[in-house]
Amino acid sequence: MKNLLALAALVLMSQPAVAEDAAKWSLAIHGGAGTLDPAQMTPEKRAAYEADLQAALDAGAQILAAGGSAVDAVKAAIVILEDSPLFNAGRGAVFTWDGTNELDAAIMDGRDRSAGAVAGVKTVKNPILLADTVRTQSEHVFLIGTGAEEFAVSKGFAVTPPEYFATPARREALERLKAKQLSALDVDHKFGTVGAVALDTKGNLAAGTSTGGMTGKRWGRVGDAPVIGAGTYADNRACAVSATGWGEYFIRVGVAHEICARLRAAAEAKLALADERTPSTGVAAAEVQYVADAVMAEVASLGGDGGVIVVTPAGDALFSFNTTGMYRGRATSTGLREVAIFGGEAKASHTPDH
Repeated sequence: MKNLLALAALVLMSQPAVAEDAAKWSLAIHGGAGTLDPAQMTPEKRAAYEADLQAALDAGAQILAAGGSAVDAVKAAIVILEDSPLFNAGRGAVFTWDGTNELDAAIMDGRDRSAGAVAGVKTVKNPILLADTVRTQSEHVFLIGTGAEEFAVSKGFAVTPPEYFATPARREALERLKAKQLSALDVDHKFGTVGAVALDTKGNLAAGTSTGGMTGKRWGRVGDAPVIGAGTYADNRACAVSATGWGEYFIRVGVAHEICARLRAAAEAKLALADERTPSTGVAAAEVQYVADAVMAEVASLGGDGGVIVVTPAGDALFSFNTTGMYRGRATSTGLREVAIFGGEAKASHTPDH
């Protein structure tokens, strides 16, 4: 049986995409999940969020539709969200207790499981690009603080001044937290971490995540976003995952890797049982949703909340969250285009690509 499973894994690795559709691609993005109240969402505010989500979705989708790589699509989508003051990543990141903005990011290529991550950086406009530079231009995976900033300068990154990241809304949240001795959850009500996961036409998967952490964080606190296997993971044999939520719980569950590990096991089991008469077609979308929901339920059982986005080798793009809402979007080569904010809603259009 062990040899059979090993053979199944080898077959799966050699077939990263669905053979009958070589041009298949898929993309999902998120801009954070949390306690979102529709009554507090003005039409103007909603339009602004949806516009930035759509811009990020379009940036990634254009790369994939043109035959570009999953990694490049993930970076393109996340840069748009990092540059928006609406999300807790890059410009618009929350403040630490000391009144600074400390940024974390990670990216992973499912083709070879190469990964790069940075944490606690204060002078890099787009941390996701620095994380990818760690992946491609160093022998390391994870760099932090001033060391990561020194590495950035050595690779040609401009030093971004602190005022670029600061926004009045995030400053007010910190002041309210201190004045009323509140927790980060009391002032934020949502986790504005951003992320993207993609499948490209060559069958490769990628995942990326970027965040400013939690309002009022101290002592160099780092959440799940830059932790490979917790908030970010990609493996061509299974899936690509980006998470958003209460990072301590996502780290404890190892959410991103846990989802991929379960899906990889399911795919291998199907291949092991398949024969010429009943070939395996991979893990069905309903099974993927079940696995993602089950892992998020485990997070909830420990007291945490948030959400994940998942893309599979078959091109399925889905979401799972245990909060009232999650800023999200998805696009596929089959023509699906969707952005949504609250649970149970979807603003979708179908425009098949040619």
